[in-house]
Amino acid sequence: MVEAYWQQPDTDQSMQIAQSPMFRDARLYQILFLSLFLLLGIGTRDWTLHPEIVATAIATCLMTQWAWSIFSAPPTSSPAPPLHFSLPSALITALGLSMLLRTEHIGTMILAAVIAISSKFLLKVNGKHVFNPTNIGIVAAVLLTHDAWISPGQWGESSWYALLFLGTGGVVVQRVGRWDTTGAFLGSYALLELGRNLWLGWTGDVLLHRLTSGSLLVFSLFMITDPRTIPNARVARLVWASAIALLAFILRNVYFLPTAVFWSLFALAPLSAVLDLIWASPRFSWQAEEPENLEDARAIEKEGELKNAETTKNYLLTPNF
Repeated sequence: MVEAYWQQPDTDQSMQIAQSPMFRDARLYQILFLSLFLLLGIGTRDWTLHPEIVATAIATCLMTQWAWSIFSAPPTSSPAPPLHFSLPSALITALGLSMLLRTEHIGTMILAAVIAISSKFLLKVNGKHVFNPTNIGIVAAVLLTHDAWISPGQWGESSWYALLFLGTGGVVVQRVGRWDTTGAFLGSYALLELGRNLWLGWTGDVLLHRLTSGSLLVFSLFMITDPRTIPNARVARLVWASAIALLAFILRNVYFLPTAVFWSLFALAPLSAVLDLIWASPRFSWQAEEPENLEDARAIEKEGELKNAETTKNYLLTPNF
């Protein structure tokens, strides 16, 4: 009893630190790491990035998020969610566009940013985004303009970058609890590439070259794991990620499309909503997140009631020895 008494203050203090919004919100870690990657790419990879393009992406994403938050705010009788809780997601989208999308014109980046953020408010099912915002912004810019492209080889295949992406990406994925999605995608894609490598009689260097691509790892750790677009249930996430890996493998090796992973995610993103109907599970919400609009608030409230009911049921059924 004495030992427990003296240990309790330290436990409470640790819990308070862990519950701090700074430590709970994985988006802050993602913003830090994506900013680091952007600076690292400019400084070490000689990316042809224009500062005004990056500034345009950030400003447009934040302003579009602000405009949609005001436009979709609940009635005056209901308290509006604080705007600053939704800005980290907009900044993540801006950094993703700056890293992955290449263009020489400010107007093209504005178009990509507006479409990316607007999709979060217009294309939703049960409070979840149908498409990954960064992904749909990139695809829209490439399809709708003639001066936008994706540079999948911008990171090269350096093992140093691979370790950096795995380490930092692992922190973010661990915070949101979506290692299963990354593992299913990379595992499925690696097995398919291994089979092709053995079939063609190539050496292991070719396989390593394919799997240590910086763009592939960034995609696997920071894009396909977005908890607001992937399926809720674990088994659904495994099926979804494996399907994306299969389609990416086909596009990459049959149709020789180097940007296959981005097109595969875009094509199969709507499948997430279908899988949610097959395997029902509570929707993910950021630890420090507030709902972006009234629809999100109602969805979160409903899921909270389901979680409380399940917790009460488990407590009543647990033997008390």
